[in-house]
Amino acid sequence: MSPVAGVTRPIRKLLVANRGEIAVRMADESVQIGHGPAKRSYLYVPAIIEAARATGADGIHPGYGFHSENPDFAEVCEAEGLVFVGAPAAVMARLGDKSTARALMADAGLPLLPGSRDPVDTVDEARDLAGDIGYPVILEAVAGGGGRGMRVVRDPGDFAAAWQQTRANATAVFGDGRLYVERYLEPARHVEAQILADTHGRVVHLGLRDCSLQRRHQKLVEEAPAPGLSDELAERIGAAAVRGAEAAGYVGAGTVEFLLDGDGQKLTHATPPRASPG
Repeated sequence: MSPVAGVTRPIRKLLVANRGEIAVRMADESVQIGHGPAKRSYLYVPAIIEAARATGADGIHPGYGFHSENPDFAEVCEAEGLVFVGAPAAVMARLGDKSTARALMADAGLPLLPGSRDPVDTVDEARDLAGDIGYPVILEAVAGGGGRGMRVVRDPGDFAAAWQQTRANATAVFGDGRLYVERYLEPARHVEAQILADTHGRVVHLGLRDCSLQRRHQKLVEEAPAPGLSDELAERIGAAAVRGAEAAGYVGAGTVEFLLDGDGQKLTHATPPRASPG
């Protein structure tokens, strides 16, 4: 098998740990990973490791979502002598903590919206910060993702209740109630850069897509290439994505997300790289 990003040694047989509804049916063979609920099959790591052993695979691609951003899964693969196709566990752990990830992006010179670089400890401190940066603001769970653990606050009078609700929800869903506060940009344009990084520190970007049409912070439509961007702006976005991936030590296929202002011509915010299908 030819070398791929995120691989440190040759792979002769690769298990793609994917969910059936999105798996591409071009494999030489398939294996069923258990029955019943996902937590006892697709999300049950020992079942995936056993499937790799049973089929003679010496590498695992984590598939789409879930395991692709699970540092524990990457660590188990490594401990079992299986090549994990993706970012190292330590990198995923850093990027999974939004506070740490934001600090990495800031140090790399990527644009960030005004807000807290570290989690905010108390509602009073958070409310003072929101007043300084200006409303509307968004509360985001440090451990959140996929559009969850986020709440927009438009009125100072609603801040305390929103803080308590978001904190309680983050604790219940993620087991981590830490929050940070940042300015909420509206209107805004959401543009993503696809990146590919190997284990030798080389990173390239593979173009841009527009993901501005969303519902509840979840993308509905992706359009590629992203329309209406000047060549100069597109190149700056791509270069920023590469810098962010390099700063994080990212490996594999990934996405770096950006927010542009309402006119779509000013780059105002970047998020750390995250795993995407590759």
